[in-house]
Amino acid sequence: MLIYRRELLKLAVAMPAVLSLPRAGRAADASLYDFKPSGNARILHMTDTHAQLGPVFFREPSVNIGVGSMKGHPPHLVGEHFLERFGMRPGTPEAYAFTYLDFETAAQRYGKMGGFAHLRTLVKMLRSAVPDGQSILLDGGDLWQGSGVANLTSGADMVQAANLLGIEAMTGHFEFTYGEKTFRKNLADFKGEFIAQNVFLTEEAAFNDAEAFDRDSGRVFKPYIIRKMGDYRIGIIGQAFPYVPIAHPKRFTPDWTFGIRDDEMQKVVNRLRNDEKVDAVMLLSHNGMDVDLKLASRVTGIDVILGGHTHDVVPQPISIANAGGKTLVTNAGSNGKYLGVLDLELGKGAVKNVSYRLLPVFSNELKADAEMAALVEKLRAPHAKMLDERVGNADRLLYRRGNFNGTMDEMICDALRQQLDAEIALSPGFRWGTTVLSGQPITMEAIMSQTAITYPEVYVQPMTGEQIKAVLEDICDNLFNLDPYYQQGGDMVRTGGMSYRCAPNETVGKRISEMKFDSAALDPAKSYKVAGWASLNEQKGAPVWETVASYLRDGKAKPKSAGSQVTIVGVDGNPGYAGQT
Repeated sequence: MLIYRRELLKLAVAMPAVLSLPRAGRAADASLYDFKPSGNARILHMTDTHAQLGPVFFREPSVNIGVGSMKGHPPHLVGEHFLERFGMRPGTPEAYAFTYLDFETAAQRYGKMGGFAHLRTLVKMLRSAVPDGQSILLDGGDLWQGSGVANLTSGADMVQAANLLGIEAMTGHFEFTYGEKTFRKNLADFKGEFIAQNVFLTEEAAFNDAEAFDRDSGRVFKPYIIRKMGDYRIGIIGQAFPYVPIAHPKRFTPDWTFGIRDDEMQKVVNRLRNDEKVDAVMLLSHNGMDVDLKLASRVTGIDVILGGHTHDVVPQPISIANAGGKTLVTNAGSNGKYLGVLDLELGKGAVKNVSYRLLPVFSNELKADAEMAALVEKLRAPHAKMLDERVGNADRLLYRRGNFNGTMDEMICDALRQQLDAEIALSPGFRWGTTVLSGQPITMEAIMSQTAITYPEVYVQPMTGEQIKAVLEDICDNLFNLDPYYQQGGDMVRTGGMSYRCAPNETVGKRISEMKFDSAALDPAKSYKVAGWASLNEQKGAPVWETVASYLRDGKAKPKSAGSQVTIVGVDGNPGYAGQT
């Protein structure tokens, strides 16, 4: 019996403040970072770095479709709609940082973004602007995974970099895919705190006395920390990715259960408010933006949600009403491109004022911190020869992020089909993976930035047309379900060798139609040879990065697909859709 992802999901499943929400800076120069602190507590937030220690190019999506109540609202805005919503002008550094518009031209002008050496300079600058003990640096997860070096060191490189950067608390997602033994070793070396209120032992693991933070409750990790800021106290709750055993092989976390756990969250908030008497409550979340927006409407007493997972760039917090008042919801992008700065004016038992900036990290405008630059070089040096191998050249802009096929994924699908002699290729809709400009070399490092996971094996298996449709429908429902709690935050599976029509506003089973292979309708009863990678089941094939590299090395790589092969219907006028650019 096939159990679809949506079925598994069913099993997993007051703010008295005056807002001061400044617009983003107007120029890519040091003045962007020169502003006075506001209030008496500063919280710095980063998320979804995906182990990118150096500066990167990363193209934001031109397709980020919202459906139902999510249509037309952040984060489902792209291009000009995004700029208009947040008061930004086209052709500016912020338009480059926050949108896909004129990306290659702007990239040549403004350069790469992020990089831990540049980020450390910015962090030190922002923390030095407030009194000692009145700032904290938080990470929302997906810190240890996403690069070749991180994969080769099982995230240990990122632990060292995080320690030097000064991250004081984090939650997780891909961190769990290294397996419990490695995960706990990394935590032992991490100088900060790992917090996650929503991870519990399974009944069997609890019976067998598996390791846990609190044996009585079965909670695996510390649910929160309390940080003193001058005369005030802030409670910070951790929320790990809720669907780890569903989205990834269960063998990595066999003893742990996850989930959103609204009721447990409310209990933790109440404990902080009523028993600990904190003056503010923050949620460090890896739920994804839409999930956080719904959670904010259901759980009371959270002042601000510092969100991640969906890689959404939201320059201004979204205010959500609930039975206890209001909660502000943020999301801080990905790949080290941004640093969120949350300044709070705390009073006794309440937040009196909030100021928030999402700062783009322009590498050309921030001097690299020498100590961090030396550490990054040291961590990379043992693997530099392999990472620096030039395996090809980009004949076009190679990017991934977007609800449907990206050009980088088209290349991966072409490699799978050609190297494995497959008719159709399926590649997961991961949102991590950096961008390569047209004409630039494609290095092994660039390939691993798209593929570096702990279950990378390629495979070939027969699938009927009916089975392929079921897979597409299931993943499409994950992406466009009207209830955010049934979403996992990834993008649509990428396809090679076939085309189809997608109607995001339809219901499950009715979104996918007109599937074709070699210009003929995909036969529901016929079996096709399908290649893929990142299977939830153990496979014995080569790592996908070797398959892609071999495809490029021989110099005979010829695309089997010309551009997107997905026709999206019913989205005209949707501000989250700018066409298949």
